[in-house]
Amino acid sequence: MIHTEYKPSRILRRLAVLCLALLLLGCDQPIQQDESTGQSATPLRARLLTAAQYSNMIAQVFGSDVSASILPPIPPMDRTDGMLASGAAFVGVTSDQVSQIQQSAASIAARVVDEDHRDFLIPCSPEQLDQPDAACAERFLAATGRLLHRRSLSPDYLAELVDVSAYATEQTESFHDGLALALEAILISPEVMFITDHAEADPNRPGVQRLDGYSLASRLSFFLWNSPPDDALLSAAEAGELHTEAGLVAAVERMLDSPRLETGMRAFFDDMLAFDDFDSLAKDPLVYPMVTGATLADAREQTLRTIIDHLLTRDGDYRDLFTTRRSFMSMPLAVVYGTATGEGWAPYEFPADGPRVGLLTHVSFLAANSHSVRSSPTLRGKALRERFLCQVVPAPPPNVDFSALEEAEHAATARERLAAHNSNPSCAGCHLVTDPMGLSLENFDGAGRFRQTEDGAPLDISGELDGVFYDSIAGLAEALRDHPKLPACLVNRLFAYGTGGPASLRQDAATLRSLETRFVSSDHRLEALLRELVLSDAFSTVRSEPSPGTMDAAPGGEANANIGAPARISREQLRLNPIAADDIPAENNR
Repeated sequence: MIHTEYKPSRILRRLAVLCLALLLLGCDQPIQQDESTGQSATPLRARLLTAAQYSNMIAQVFGSDVSASILPPIPPMDRTDGMLASGAAFVGVTSDQVSQIQQSAASIAARVVDEDHRDFLIPCSPEQLDQPDAACAERFLAATGRLLHRRSLSPDYLAELVDVSAYATEQTESFHDGLALALEAILISPEVMFITDHAEADPNRPGVQRLDGYSLASRLSFFLWNSPPDDALLSAAEAGELHTEAGLVAAVERMLDSPRLETGMRAFFDDMLAFDDFDSLAKDPLVYPMVTGATLADAREQTLRTIIDHLLTRDGDYRDLFTTRRSFMSMPLAVVYGTATGEGWAPYEFPADGPRVGLLTHVSFLAANSHSVRSSPTLRGKALRERFLCQVVPAPPPNVDFSALEEAEHAATARERLAAHNSNPSCAGCHLVTDPMGLSLENFDGAGRFRQTEDGAPLDISGELDGVFYDSIAGLAEALRDHPKLPACLVNRLFAYGTGGPASLRQDAATLRSLETRFVSSDHRLEALLRELVLSDAFSTVRSEPSPGTMDAAPGGEANANIGAPARISREQLRLNPIAADDIPAENNR
């Protein structure tokens, strides 16, 4: 550990403050592009790592035991156009959160250099443990910095880090404590905490800008694997291979064939289905005593296992996720489903004549979109439209009158209670697009258990989804499976997730239509869609953003503000600007 009396405050405070300054000012740079080219492209973006990406980065570079020892210092993110990943491009960081980032960096660095880890994480030993060793420090910092920065360090920056290590070693009389400080400086740098796009001119297409090789490697890796590029991908970027057709195809095929693709797609669907809600989800133990924390955790896991098995292992049609009876079962879930199972996870198929069919009848969807003490047709219908069809259901007006609903609380079923909404003009419009589908799931209570009646009254589960009428749960499943917006929504979400921000109606519509057409022609196979997306021009070509405040939205998505890109902060400013924390204007220190 670094001795407490050693205070390299000038170096660390400068880096922490500039990390905050980079976020406050933004790190995109406007680029000029000839609009007449009609080139499909995406904007340059800088987005904060998610908590999972941060943990995956540390595990990839230093090992899972080091990663498991720290809590990712990532602030909460708002869902933007349906995705947390898109919100990462707009998130803010306070000075306190910058301090948390630094504390985590210090903890990680200390673990890396301790006696339990240094022998296999540091590829050399100093000549003397209490003296600087520039050669050993440079060897470690160059290799580690390359993986963390997702690009090779410049000679000047590497030399500065070696100097930091030497100075700290002299102060602490410990080579490893000095090395830890230099590693801490790397870990808190904006280039590590942000996935930052960098552009360059495309030599084969005048007037067109593209991601540089390292940025393209990061975009590929965080999309497909939810983690930073590995050494092979960085080497391909460094050699310019990602800007050749053969090199890019080879890299993409290797990534699609990797077991890590499952990690990436689990992260995507966890985000798309808003499963982060499970982190705070709870049921009233008096009403649903069988639903524990383990039950809810397994409900989330069951759906993710089903999706990965169907789409990646079986290479199945995406639409069939809403009609398949194949799934997995665990003991905590078996209690809710009313079936028997053994220890651990086991493949399970719901009976052909039973009510469980597709993702809408999973406990994850039913329990998460219910109240703590009862079901909610409105929440379920809203979730169906927003998550699977990319349709936005407006929030209720602030002055809505709930008196009619309260007077209907004596009604036996949800259908009778919700009839009150249809008599209120301010409520009826939205409830007519949510309640019919949600009421078709009323055979499942707030915990997701099957029931034939509610309070002794028979349930009417007939309904309608955009002109398709049905009288059973299977009918709803089929209507959603065949809905024309279902494939388009997945394409929209994947495009936004992969490129780091919400799609634009004005500029991305043609690209999204093309991807959807190819998705349909591939029989709705996920891997084929991923391949088409990452090999498309839009994935690697970049464009300038509209001016600040411009509002637009992708097909099926909600409006979003495309933030204009302010001036870029240079690497030299990041490292050398001698401002201290107390010098930040009060209005920026939020």
